[in-house]
Amino acid sequence: MATIVSSGSALLDPRGILRDQLHVVPGQMVGSFGCGGGGFFTLETARLVGDQGQVYAVDIMKTALSSVDGKAKLQGFYNVKTVWSDLEIYGATDIPETSLDQGLLVNILFQSKKQEAIIREVTRLLKPGGKLLIIDWNDVQVSFGPAKEDRVNVEWLRGIVPQLGYQEEKFFDAGQYHFGMIYTR
Repeated sequence: MATIVSSGSALLDPRGILRDQLHVVPGQMVGSFGCGGGGFFTLETARLVGDQGQVYAVDIMKTALSSVDGKAKLQGFYNVKTVWSDLEIYGATDIPETSLDQGLLVNILFQSKKQEAIIREVTRLLKPGGKLLIIDWNDVQVSFGPAKEDRVNVEWLRGIVPQLGYQEEKFFDAGQYHFGMIYTR
């Protein structure tokens, strides 16, 4: 049975998205950017990549990183490395360049006015042929979640992400209130 993550009333299925949409497999190196204190996608990624893989849990909030580190250890995941970074600053993230097979941006872009800078920083870390997963809030008016004007515009993403060297692979419904996009570098 899938673990369902609730963020307010918005439901996401990390296992289904990571396994069936992004195709995370054992042995991969994955960055979970803006992982948050719950670490839902980070921990599921750790399970999928296994002992031969590595997950970098990246956040600007040290309390979030401490929480994810504790949860990973409690669940027996020693393949999670926490990294404190400001993703809006190019070159700030202490992960080797072009080392990641996958990069996850889940519910992070709406929180920043420097969305392109965040994508640029993740791009620096992805291998050629690497995959970028973007999940964020749909542009639908609901009484919860971020303000409509703070939500990420899908057409803006479709314009800017290819300019950074990506090709859109897939667009999908990530949940009732979220869209998902997968790009290949």
